[in-house]
Amino acid sequence: MADDEPQIRRSLQVNLESKGYAVETAESGAGAISAFQNRRPDLMIVDVIMPGMNGVEVVRRIRESSTVPIIVLSAVGDEAHKVEALEIGADDYMTKPFGMEELLARIRSLLRRAAGAHGPQPVYVAGSLSVNFDRRDVALDGKPVKLTPTEYDLLKYMIEHAGKVLTHRMLLQAVWGPAYTEQAQYLRVFVGQLRKKLEQDPTRPRFIVTDPGVGYRFCAEGDPTS
Repeated sequence: MADDEPQIRRSLQVNLESKGYAVETAESGAGAISAFQNRRPDLMIVDVIMPGMNGVEVVRRIRESSTVPIIVLSAVGDEAHKVEALEIGADDYMTKPFGMEELLARIRSLLRRAAGAHGPQPVYVAGSLSVNFDRRDVALDGKPVKLTPTEYDLLKYMIEHAGKVLTHRMLLQAVWGPAYTEQAQYLRVFVGQLRKKLEQDPTRPRFIVTDPGVGYRFCAEGDPTS
């Protein structure tokens, strides 16, 4: 957990450790990168405004090599800042001040996502796209595609309902939870990220198609006309 405010670091460490989590803190962006490289944590909490390297750059660098779940904390709560953090790879965004119970709930949700479902599941194939649900592996034209836990969960839910139009509210509730049903920017950002990673031409998607004013539809054959 990285934050330049000592009182926030202490509060988060005490509360998280009381719930059984092992916590390592850092007071700067460079410290967060060093802690990540040394400990390889299951989840990271990163403040945006820190001395030297800010939280956005921390997330950007970590995403070069890892899909570890990341929650961004910020005193700035406008949509533009949220979208920026999500687009560079954050899984969630919380505005200060925040409630500890809400943070704990989001941590549990992200850790469940990262762990994945238990038990063997089939390999799904749609055109050049294949998804091994058991291993949470995604490949395009036989080459691995690195997805964050949230990107993977969104893709998996769409695949499970392939061919059906899924409303924005339905997707937000299924992947992020009931508290996120009005957070349309989350969905726009993550659908955009999936298209960049899965589509030959993100502006003319084959797999994740927009139904204007309604939501999105996953095309099982990799062809919007299917």
